Amino acid sequence: MSSVEAGIGASFVTGNVPEYSVNYQHGERARLSVVKNTSLREMFRKYGDILWMNGPHKYNVTNFIHEMHDLLVEPEFACFSQDMLDSLIGILRKRGNSNATINRKMAALSKLLRKANKMGEIHSLPEFKRQKESAGRIRFLDGVEEHDLFEAIRSQSDDYYRLCVFLVDSGARLSEALNLRWNDISDCRATFWVTKSGRSRSVPLTDRARKAVENGDRRKPGPFSMIDQQRFRTCWHACKATVGLGDDKDVVPHVLRHTCASRLVQGGIDIRRVQMWLGHQTLSMTMRYAHLASHDLDMCIPILERGGR
Repeated sequence: MSSVEAGIGASFVTGNVPEYSVNYQHGERARLSVVKNTSLREMFRKYGDILWMNGPHKYNVTNFIHEMHDLLVEPEFACFSQDMLDSLIGILRKRGNSNATINRKMAALSKLLRKANKMGEIHSLPEFKRQKESAGRIRFLDGVEEHDLFEAIRSQSDDYYRLCVFLVDSGARLSEALNLRWNDISDCRATFWVTKSGRSRSVPLTDRARKAVENGDRRKPGPFSMIDQQRFRTCWHACKATVGLGDDKDVVPHVLRHTCASRLVQGGIDIRRVQMWLGHQTLSMTMRYAHLASHDLDMCIPILERGGR
């Protein structure tokens, strides 16, 4: 009986290109599948459009994969080993990448490798462990900051102003609002189909968020589809400088999502409902806002004050 018939893999070299044999047993018969060297760049060319939808997230993933391809000592491989992964993480850390940034890059890498493994292009996968992230500081706007910034934006573009009102009252991500279509609005609710988590969600609209939507141009595909994201960001940064927030690097459009979440928690909404509103995949993501509900602890004081009496 040959090694192939026995279901035992053998490795061999054809020319200068290493190839690895992988056996798959089916009943009493075995077949030999040859796994040739590939690369992250080649895998992304094949599977990038399948795994990620077009948009800002895919743009970031494209940069992540190409960066990691260039950092690998041996960019072509048939097996992505644990040593390769550990070395890559070490290089990223030496380049100043935070744990949060490394986690995002590893998430993209893991997704791509798992697809390649499923398709039989690589025959083993390393173990991915999430790096510990610090909670960090969450910036949100107070009422005066929101008013001043929104008025400055309104003086430049009514469409940009409508978008800001919608973002702060719905908690939507910028990309979710820009991808909103008229059919996604019904019964004073907005449904976001294209989300970061891949899971759709619906949220009710405040009066001013509803008006922001209704004042959109019905001749366009959606209430905010006429807005170019890069031009909006340029206007945002110019206006925040105008109102004295130019040096605050945390005041980016995403601060409106933080502001929405913070107001919900401060208003007494429980964390689970806030998680559903924001569309967070895990409760731990929403727990970043939990400290804002610390006023609920005030009821503990009378208990402690009479404890020693």
